[in-house]
Amino acid sequence: MMRPVKVAGLGTFVPPRVMTNEDLEKLVETSSDWIVQRTGIKERHIAEKGVGTSDIAEPAARDAMAMAGITADQLGFIVVGTTTPDTIFPSTACLLQAKIGAKHAWGYDLGAACSGFTYALSTAYAMVATGSCDHALAVGADVMSSIIDYTDRTTCILFGDGAGAVVLSVAEPDEPHIIDFCHEIDGAGGPSLCMPAGGSRLPASHETVDQRMHFVKQDGSAVFKFAVRKTEEISRKLLERNNVTGSDLDLFVSHQANRRIIDAAAERLGMEPSKVVINLERFGNTTAGTIPLALGDARADGRLKKGDLVLLTSVGAGFTVGSVLLRWGC
Repeated sequence: MMRPVKVAGLGTFVPPRVMTNEDLEKLVETSSDWIVQRTGIKERHIAEKGVGTSDIAEPAARDAMAMAGITADQLGFIVVGTTTPDTIFPSTACLLQAKIGAKHAWGYDLGAACSGFTYALSTAYAMVATGSCDHALAVGADVMSSIIDYTDRTTCILFGDGAGAVVLSVAEPDEPHIIDFCHEIDGAGGPSLCMPAGGSRLPASHETVDQRMHFVKQDGSAVFKFAVRKTEEISRKLLERNNVTGSDLDLFVSHQANRRIIDAAAERLGMEPSKVVINLERFGNTTAGTIPLALGDARADGRLKKGDLVLLTSVGAGFTVGSVLLRWGC
């Protein structure tokens, strides 16, 4: 029998350094007005050199545990959704487990790019729901600046660094809980958004470094079209499966990649603008970090309250697609 699972705590963190559009104007041929018009982004946070994903995930994890009222010893599972692990191995989950002292937890990294948080959330949910553990930590964190080519104006304007984490715990039958989730992948879209080198197919060499193949490469048009279509489709599929409409939702939290993508999906789902969270103007695309950062902002300004019906939706490289429907639990 599956146990009900609630979001018991939320924590977020961004590095203190801010890179504005005006800063980018000094690096590449672009303009702040153009960036805002095309994406909605005004600034993003950038980690200092040598700061890894586990470093920004740690404070987010600690804040999530504090809100949930649990200690690291009580965690049974850790999953880190990330595209920028500290190292290929050991996993960032291992490094984070050591940093926070979760000596009874096991876990691993999950690679779903911008869908990293929704995938990690669903994975952690399954661990708690099936009785594998009573408390699990789901993290979405990326130091995207470590793989961004700041001579490529098509990609460097988009990304920032950030982390978010939630503690999932067993819920009482009458408590708000996670309702359902739905995920898809479409591997045919892989070449449209990728980092060509650094894996087993093209390990690091003088040639791959000289050709700048260890940075993010993107077919912006293909990614935009897929994201617009799939953000709506996966959201609608999950809502219809649970007999819910867009107007029933208290909050819609989409992956924060481009304001036009979010606006288009929200309009087609029948969402009022006041119920749509958009904060990418301050953070840019933090990949797996965007949804928890948006949840943190919504909670801070009073738009997200315990018991609210919330839809989380993401589209990422792979292509990956994911959506989670829940009653907010903290």
